[in-house]
Amino acid sequence: MSRIRQVAALVRRSPLHPQWLLGRRRPDEAVGQLHGRVLDVGCADRWIEAHCPYGIQYIGLDYPATGKTLYSARPDLFADATRLPLPDASVDAVLCFEVLEHLLDHQAALEQFSRVLKPAGTLLLSMPFLYPVHDAPHDYQRLTEFGLKRDLSRAGFKVIRLEKIGHAMRATGLLTCLALVGGLHTKARWIDFIRMPFAAIGVLLVNLASAGLATVLPDWDAIGTGYMIEAVKLSSDPPERGPPGAERQDPSNG
Repeated sequence: MSRIRQVAALVRRSPLHPQWLLGRRRPDEAVGQLHGRVLDVGCADRWIEAHCPYGIQYIGLDYPATGKTLYSARPDLFADATRLPLPDASVDAVLCFEVLEHLLDHQAALEQFSRVLKPAGTLLLSMPFLYPVHDAPHDYQRLTEFGLKRDLSRAGFKVIRLEKIGHAMRATGLLTCLALVGGLHTKARWIDFIRMPFAAIGVLLVNLASAGLATVLPDWDAIGTGYMIEAVKLSSDPPERGPPGAERQDPSNG
Protein backbone atom coordinates (compact mmCIF):
# COMPACT_ATOMS: atom_id res chain seq x y z
CA MET A 1 0.00 0.00 0.00
CA SER A 2 1.37 3.42 -0.97
CA ARG A 3 1.79 6.26 1.50
CA ILE A 4 -1.10 8.19 -0.04
CA ARG A 5 -3.40 5.17 0.43
CA GLN A 6 -2.31 4.82 4.05
CA VAL A 7 -3.19 8.45 4.70
CA ALA A 8 -6.50 8.12 2.85
CA ALA A 9 -7.45 5.07 4.94
CA LEU A 10 -7.12 7.16 8.12
CA VAL A 11 -9.58 9.80 6.85
CA ARG A 12 -11.86 7.60 4.71
CA ARG A 13 -15.10 8.94 6.25
CA SER A 14 -14.14 12.61 6.35
CA PRO A 15 -14.08 15.37 3.69
CA LEU A 16 -10.30 14.93 3.56
CA HIS A 17 -10.80 11.68 1.65
CA PRO A 18 -10.73 12.11 -2.16
CA GLN A 19 -13.76 9.79 -2.57
CA TRP A 20 -15.84 11.23 0.26
CA LEU A 21 -18.42 12.53 -2.22
CA LEU A 22 -19.31 8.97 -3.21
CA GLY A 23 -20.88 8.45 0.19
CA ARG A 24 -21.07 5.15 2.04
CA ARG A 25 -21.65 1.89 0.23
CA ARG A 26 -25.35 1.04 0.41
CA PRO A 27 -27.38 -1.71 -1.24
CA ASP A 28 -30.04 -0.85 -3.79
CA GLU A 29 -33.56 -1.00 -2.38
CA ALA A 30 -34.48 -3.82 -4.77
CA VAL A 31 -31.99 -6.15 -3.04
CA GLY A 32 -34.42 -6.44 -0.15
CA GLN A 33 -37.11 -7.82 -2.49
CA LEU A 34 -35.06 -10.70 -3.91
CA HIS A 35 -36.16 -14.31 -3.55
CA GLY A 36 -35.10 -17.81 -4.52
CA ARG A 37 -31.65 -18.42 -5.98
CA VAL A 38 -29.48 -15.31 -6.36
CA LEU A 39 -26.21 -15.20 -8.32
CA ASP A 40 -23.80 -12.38 -7.41
CA VAL A 41 -21.31 -11.92 -10.26
CA GLY A 42 -18.16 -10.20 -9.00
CA CYS A 43 -19.10 -10.76 -5.38
CA ALA A 44 -15.72 -9.71 -3.91
CA ASP A 45 -16.09 -9.90 -0.11
CA ARG A 46 -19.81 -10.85 -0.38
CA TRP A 47 -20.88 -7.59 1.26
CA ILE A 48 -24.28 -7.62 -0.43
CA GLU A 49 -25.18 -11.03 1.05
CA ALA A 50 -25.87 -9.49 4.46
CA HIS A 51 -28.51 -7.22 2.89
CA CYS A 52 -30.39 -9.97 1.05
CA PRO A 53 -33.65 -11.32 2.52
CA TYR A 54 -33.52 -14.28 4.85
CA GLY A 55 -33.97 -17.62 3.15
CA ILE A 56 -32.53 -16.89 -0.29
CA GLN A 57 -29.90 -19.17 -1.80
CA TYR A 58 -26.94 -16.86 -2.35
CA ILE A 59 -24.22 -17.86 -4.83
CA GLY A 60 -21.11 -15.67 -4.95
CA LEU A 61 -18.99 -15.78 -8.10
CA ASP A 62 -15.74 -14.01 -8.93
CA TYR A 63 -12.95 -14.14 -11.49
CA PRO A 64 -9.71 -15.74 -10.26
CA ALA A 65 -7.30 -13.36 -12.00
CA THR A 66 -8.72 -10.29 -10.26
CA GLY A 67 -10.84 -11.61 -7.40
CA LYS A 68 -7.93 -13.22 -5.58
CA THR A 69 -5.36 -10.46 -6.08
CA LEU A 70 -7.38 -7.22 -6.11
CA TYR A 71 -10.47 -7.80 -4.01
CA SER A 72 -9.70 -10.62 -1.57
CA ALA A 73 -12.80 -12.31 -2.95
CA ARG A 74 -14.64 -15.02 -1.02
CA PRO A 75 -16.87 -16.58 -3.68
CA ASP A 76 -18.60 -19.90 -3.75
CA LEU A 77 -16.99 -20.46 -7.13
CA PHE A 78 -14.42 -18.82 -9.38
CA ALA A 79 -15.49 -18.51 -13.03
CA ASP A 80 -15.59 -16.26 -16.08
CA ALA A 81 -18.74 -14.11 -16.35
CA THR A 82 -18.87 -14.82 -20.08
CA ARG A 83 -19.00 -18.60 -19.44
CA LEU A 84 -21.12 -19.11 -16.34
CA PRO A 85 -20.99 -22.71 -15.04
CA LEU A 86 -24.74 -22.84 -14.35
CA PRO A 87 -27.65 -24.45 -16.23
CA ASP A 88 -30.14 -22.47 -18.30
CA ALA A 89 -32.98 -20.82 -16.35
CA SER A 90 -31.52 -21.88 -13.00
CA VAL A 91 -31.50 -18.63 -10.97
CA ASP A 92 -34.14 -16.11 -9.96
CA ALA A 93 -31.89 -13.05 -9.87
CA VAL A 94 -28.45 -11.93 -11.02
CA LEU A 95 -26.51 -9.17 -9.28
CA CYS A 96 -23.63 -7.44 -11.06
CA PHE A 97 -22.32 -4.36 -9.26
CA GLU A 98 -19.38 -2.37 -10.67
CA VAL A 99 -18.17 -5.30 -12.77
CA LEU A 100 -19.25 -4.72 -16.38
CA GLU A 101 -16.49 -2.19 -17.07
CA HIS A 102 -13.87 -4.83 -16.26
CA LEU A 103 -15.07 -7.42 -18.79
CA LEU A 104 -13.41 -7.79 -22.18
CA ASP A 105 -16.74 -8.82 -23.70
CA HIS A 106 -19.50 -7.30 -21.59
CA GLN A 107 -22.18 -8.23 -24.14
CA ALA A 108 -21.32 -11.92 -23.81
CA ALA A 109 -21.70 -11.58 -20.04
CA LEU A 110 -25.14 -9.96 -20.37
CA GLU A 111 -26.21 -12.82 -22.62
CA GLN A 112 -24.98 -15.30 -20.02
CA PHE A 113 -27.00 -13.51 -17.35
CA SER A 114 -30.06 -13.86 -19.58
CA ARG A 115 -29.33 -17.53 -20.19
CA VAL A 116 -29.10 -18.54 -16.51
CA LEU A 117 -32.07 -16.44 -15.41
CA LYS A 118 -35.56 -17.89 -15.24
CA PRO A 119 -38.23 -16.15 -17.35
CA ALA A 120 -39.10 -12.78 -15.76
CA GLY A 121 -35.99 -13.12 -13.57
CA THR A 122 -34.39 -9.96 -12.18
CA LEU A 123 -31.06 -8.38 -13.10
CA LEU A 124 -29.65 -5.70 -10.79
CA LEU A 125 -26.70 -3.99 -12.43
CA SER A 126 -24.55 -0.98 -11.65
CA MET A 127 -21.75 0.52 -13.70
CA PRO A 128 -19.58 3.64 -13.31
CA PHE A 129 -19.80 6.42 -15.87
CA LEU A 130 -17.63 9.40 -14.90
CA TYR A 131 -14.89 7.68 -12.93
CA PRO A 132 -11.14 7.28 -13.56
CA VAL A 133 -9.51 4.17 -14.97
CA HIS A 134 -9.08 1.68 -12.12
CA ASP A 135 -7.80 -1.86 -11.65
CA ALA A 136 -5.70 -1.38 -14.78
CA PRO A 137 -5.29 -3.04 -17.18
CA HIS A 138 -8.68 -4.65 -16.51
CA ASP A 139 -10.81 -1.58 -17.23
CA TYR A 140 -12.29 -1.59 -20.71
CA GLN A 141 -15.39 0.59 -21.12
CA ARG A 142 -17.89 3.13 -19.87
CA LEU A 143 -21.45 3.22 -21.23
CA THR A 144 -24.07 5.97 -21.29
CA GLU A 145 -27.60 5.14 -20.17
CA PHE A 146 -28.52 4.70 -23.83
CA GLY A 147 -25.66 2.28 -24.43
CA LEU A 148 -26.70 0.24 -21.40
CA LYS A 149 -30.32 0.09 -22.56
CA ARG A 150 -29.21 -0.93 -26.04
CA ASP A 151 -26.97 -3.76 -24.85
CA LEU A 152 -29.49 -5.03 -22.30
CA SER A 153 -32.20 -5.08 -24.97
CA ARG A 154 -29.92 -7.08 -27.27
CA ALA A 155 -29.41 -9.61 -24.48
CA GLY A 156 -33.14 -10.12 -23.96
CA PHE A 157 -33.83 -7.75 -21.05
CA LYS A 158 -36.37 -5.02 -20.45
CA VAL A 159 -35.13 -2.13 -18.31
CA ILE A 160 -37.78 -1.23 -15.73
CA ARG A 161 -35.69 1.24 -13.74
CA LEU A 162 -32.54 3.22 -14.53
CA GLU A 163 -31.19 5.74 -12.03
CA LYS A 164 -28.22 8.02 -12.39
CA ILE A 165 -25.87 7.80 -9.41
CA GLY A 166 -24.48 11.03 -8.02
CA HIS A 167 -25.54 14.68 -8.33
CA ALA A 168 -23.71 16.46 -11.17
CA MET A 169 -21.86 18.71 -8.73
CA ARG A 170 -20.78 15.80 -6.56
CA ALA A 171 -19.60 13.84 -9.62
CA THR A 172 -17.58 16.83 -10.83
CA GLY A 173 -16.09 17.37 -7.39
CA LEU A 174 -15.18 13.69 -7.09
CA LEU A 175 -13.20 13.79 -10.35
CA THR A 176 -11.44 16.96 -9.23
CA CYS A 177 -10.43 15.41 -5.90
CA LEU A 178 -9.14 12.27 -7.57
CA ALA A 179 -7.17 14.39 -10.03
CA LEU A 180 -5.57 16.25 -7.11
CA VAL A 181 -4.19 13.07 -5.56
CA GLY A 182 -3.88 10.75 -8.55
CA GLY A 183 -0.43 11.86 -9.57
CA LEU A 184 0.82 11.64 -6.00
CA HIS A 185 -0.38 8.06 -5.79
CA THR A 186 1.11 6.83 -9.07
CA LYS A 187 4.51 8.53 -9.23
CA ALA A 188 5.90 8.43 -5.67
CA ARG A 189 8.65 11.09 -5.77
CA TRP A 190 10.27 12.76 -2.77
CA ILE A 191 8.74 16.14 -3.64
CA ASP A 192 5.30 14.59 -3.30
CA PHE A 193 5.70 14.68 0.48
CA ILE A 194 5.79 18.48 0.13
CA ARG A 195 2.82 18.47 -2.25
CA MET A 196 0.61 16.24 -0.12
CA PRO A 197 -0.55 18.94 2.36
CA PHE A 198 -1.57 21.22 -0.51
CA ALA A 199 -3.45 18.38 -2.17
CA ALA A 200 -5.19 17.57 1.12
CA ILE A 201 -6.33 21.19 1.51
CA GLY A 202 -7.57 21.15 -2.09
CA VAL A 203 -9.51 17.92 -1.51
CA LEU A 204 -11.13 19.34 1.62
CA LEU A 205 -12.20 22.56 -0.11
CA VAL A 206 -13.50 20.82 -3.23
CA ASN A 207 -15.43 18.25 -1.21
CA LEU A 208 -17.13 20.85 0.97
CA ALA A 209 -17.86 23.19 -1.94
CA SER A 210 -19.27 20.43 -4.15
CA ALA A 211 -21.45 19.01 -1.40
CA GLY A 212 -22.75 22.48 -0.61
CA LEU A 213 -23.49 23.37 -4.23
CA ALA A 214 -25.28 20.05 -4.72
CA THR A 215 -27.82 21.10 -2.09
CA VAL A 216 -28.72 24.39 -3.79
CA LEU A 217 -28.19 23.78 -7.53
CA PRO A 218 -30.40 21.59 -9.73
CA ASP A 219 -29.01 18.28 -10.87
CA TRP A 220 -28.05 17.64 -14.52
CA ASP A 221 -28.83 14.26 -16.04
CA ALA A 222 -25.78 14.37 -18.34
CA ILE A 223 -23.25 14.12 -15.50
CA GLY A 224 -23.09 11.40 -12.87
CA THR A 225 -20.70 8.90 -11.35
CA GLY A 226 -22.64 5.91 -12.68
CA TYR A 227 -25.94 4.13 -13.21
CA MET A 228 -28.10 1.68 -11.29
CA ILE A 229 -30.38 -0.54 -13.37
CA GLU A 230 -33.16 -2.99 -12.62
CA ALA A 231 -34.15 -5.16 -15.58
CA VAL A 232 -36.20 -8.29 -16.20
CA LYS A 233 -35.62 -11.16 -18.60
CA LEU A 234 -38.20 -11.10 -21.38
CA SER A 235 -37.89 -14.56 -22.89
CA SER A 236 -37.05 -18.08 -21.84
CA ASP A 237 -34.99 -18.50 -25.01
CA PRO A 238 -31.32 -17.44 -24.75
CA PRO A 239 -30.44 -14.75 -27.30
CA GLU A 240 -28.61 -15.81 -30.41
CA ARG A 241 -25.26 -14.16 -30.91
CA GLY A 242 -23.94 -13.44 -34.38
CA PRO A 243 -20.32 -13.83 -35.49
CA PRO A 244 -17.78 -11.29 -34.15
CA GLY A 245 -18.18 -7.95 -35.90
CA ALA A 246 -21.61 -8.75 -37.34
CA GLU A 247 -24.25 -6.04 -37.12
CA ARG A 248 -27.19 -6.84 -34.86
CA GLN A 249 -30.45 -4.95 -35.01
CA ASP A 250 -31.48 -3.20 -31.79
CA PRO A 251 -34.91 -4.62 -30.81
CA SER A 252 -35.83 -1.31 -29.20
CA ASN A 253 -35.68 0.33 -32.63
CA GLY A 254 -37.96 -2.22 -34.23
